[in-house]
Amino acid sequence: MANPFSAPEERVNVVVSVINRLRLVGRLFMDPRIPVYLKLIPVGSIAYALMPFDVIPDVVPILGQLDDLGIILLAVEAFVMMAPQDIVREHIAHIQNPSTQHTARPDDTIVDGEWHTVRRDR
Repeated sequence: MANPFSAPEERVNVVVSVINRLRLVGRLFMDPRIPVYLKLIPVGSIAYALMPFDVIPDVVPILGQLDDLGIILLAVEAFVMMAPQDIVREHIAHIQNPSTQHTARPDDTIVDGEWHTVRRDR
């Protein structure tokens, strides 16, 4: 985390980094190429945070919420690390430069054909 006495640019970089990480997780979560069992990792961490019982109960000030936050952060990092890295790099490149076009992957299907207009009024 950024030092509270650090330059404003450094604090902005931390916020941008967190936002980009959340965008990456969202994009990976919506990507059909990511296996469903990996998508259960962040879902499970959110379910843990919402459960009424925790390792450290939420009634304990600060520590109760920090353990939930720690579990969610670990789950997000595990999800990104366990996802296929070529897909992760593809999404990171798109987040860093949104103007990049979709690049064809080997499993994409390309159909080549011709068309003709047929007039039926003759």
